[in-house]
Amino acid sequence: MTKPKILITRPWPAGAQAYMQSRYDVTVNDAAPLTPAQLSEAMTQYDAVCPTVTDKLTVEVFATPNARVKMIGNFGAGYEHIDINAAKAAGITVSNTPDVLTEATADIALMLMLMTSRRASEAERQLRDGGWKGWGTTAMMGQSLQGKTLGLVGFGRIAQATAHKARQALGMEIAYYSRRQAAPDIEAAHGARYVASLDELAAQSDILSLHTPGGPETHHMVNHRLLSLMKKSAILINTARGSVVKEDDLAEALKAGTIWAAGLDVYEREPIVHDALLPLNNAVLLPHLGSATVETREAMGMRAARNVDQFFAGEAVGDRVA
Repeated sequence: MTKPKILITRPWPAGAQAYMQSRYDVTVNDAAPLTPAQLSEAMTQYDAVCPTVTDKLTVEVFATPNARVKMIGNFGAGYEHIDINAAKAAGITVSNTPDVLTEATADIALMLMLMTSRRASEAERQLRDGGWKGWGTTAMMGQSLQGKTLGLVGFGRIAQATAHKARQALGMEIAYYSRRQAAPDIEAAHGARYVASLDELAAQSDILSLHTPGGPETHHMVNHRLLSLMKKSAILINTARGSVVKEDDLAEALKAGTIWAAGLDVYEREPIVHDALLPLNNAVLLPHLGSATVETREAMGMRAARNVDQFFAGEAVGDRVA
């Protein structure tokens, strides 16, 4: 029996990739991210494509004539780079990899909180550049997070894991805003207080941490207006999607002292980072490390592989999103 042909658009961790190669006729793209034209061509050559966040599967890609692909097994929890409506219209199943990156991403959010509040990135640059002149009583003073309010925008799995770590390890107070209020038992488990509007949460929070999906509803949710509602001592953290933050407005707010600092792991035009953010000492900038642990990325690959297995076995795809 002929094995299904599958394109993996970026190399996977060794174990998960070897598993796929043992079961399918796999092509792995180990060059640059695929262009729209290359993705359209792939639609005619493979039975399934396993993309990552770097691959933009647009209406035009799904409209490719004589398309062969029937399954998109996304390597990642987010799928804003995939036009879900176009996939549905083309009769193509789409899956993602939820759950497995929760703890790793929450760790990054916590790390960004600590790095921004204690000015760790700025201090390291000073030391490496030869500017450190020794210990001083008022040198590089940051902020304590003990007893401060962590405001979570969104209250899904990653936000809840972030709340748990911040509360248990740092003694922070937890508040959140979401389209739907969480069940009382979930709120109780995290000591979380629901706030009725994003504006109220922004005004109350010492740390405002973003945990929302991308897309039109959240595009540039954090802008000049919202930033102006925050405390001057407040810190913005983004481990969600770059499109949620209007980077021009954030850079202006950081330069003007409208807020104290920001810690970012995602950007609107990755891998391009806004020029105005790069020189700012009060901006901690990471290169999209949210799920980047050996254990998490391997688990993501195996979760994507399981979805592909289920599809070609004619079973219900457990993580189907379209």
